[in-house]
Amino acid sequence: MGRLPGRLLHTTTATRSMMPERKAIESWLTDMDGVLVHEGEPVPGAPEFVNRMKESGKPFLILTNNSIYTPRDLQARLNRMGFEVPEQSIWTAALATAQFLADQRPGGSAYVIGEAGLTTAMHAAGYVLTEFEPDYVVLGETRTYSFEAITKAIRLIDSGAKFICTNPDATGPSNEGALPAAGSVAAMVSKATGVEPYFVGKPNPMMMRSALNTIEAHSESTAMIGDRMDTDILCGLEAGLETILVLTGISTRQESERYPFRPSRIVNSVADLIDEI
Repeated sequence: MGRLPGRLLHTTTATRSMMPERKAIESWLTDMDGVLVHEGEPVPGAPEFVNRMKESGKPFLILTNNSIYTPRDLQARLNRMGFEVPEQSIWTAALATAQFLADQRPGGSAYVIGEAGLTTAMHAAGYVLTEFEPDYVVLGETRTYSFEAITKAIRLIDSGAKFICTNPDATGPSNEGALPAAGSVAAMVSKATGVEPYFVGKPNPMMMRSALNTIEAHSESTAMIGDRMDTDILCGLEAGLETILVLTGISTRQESERYPFRPSRIVNSVADLIDEI
């Protein structure tokens, strides 16, 4: 019995030595809302963090599940808050969805419910937007969901169109409170049709892989920074990235312990990561 502690110590040391060490971070992916921006204001230190990423020359992308806005719209929004971000450094669920469909069925057609961020991305991917026998029904975010448009989507899916949704978020923020988002509307369409959508945005690792491909980065040397365990961290984890949870948005340190998976580490904010770049 006297040898048991020594054996336990030996096992622990061996186990640790078998765990592969991650490569140094050469590329960065970061969520936007809750990480760089909170309630319409920049997170303290976030503009400096973005500037350091730009100065380092390392590839990076700012990600968002929101499909309403084009990268140019988001660039202008960030610029007003003190961020100097190139348009090509912003990656949205709309862009990921359009790329996914272009890969799956080049030159296809779709009935789209969404705003400029999604329709612009679909046109750029070579898709025809139509109500006449489309290959896909693509549901994205909009501030004004139309019952008529939702009814049209249901009938087209019943007629054989495949169902795609940009992201599964059930609600989105507004100054007045929560708004129904794409995930909630998708649930209604699914209930009416019996067809579940394919979600492209987070937490689908497809979102991460498309982002990595965009900046020609490798998962083993890329970090994903996010404020939500159920989307950002889960997505990064399943894509094989180092995951960093910041406490400036949705998830708290205590809540992170409730999940069966963990981030690689937890920091207070992106300001704590400036010296790592």
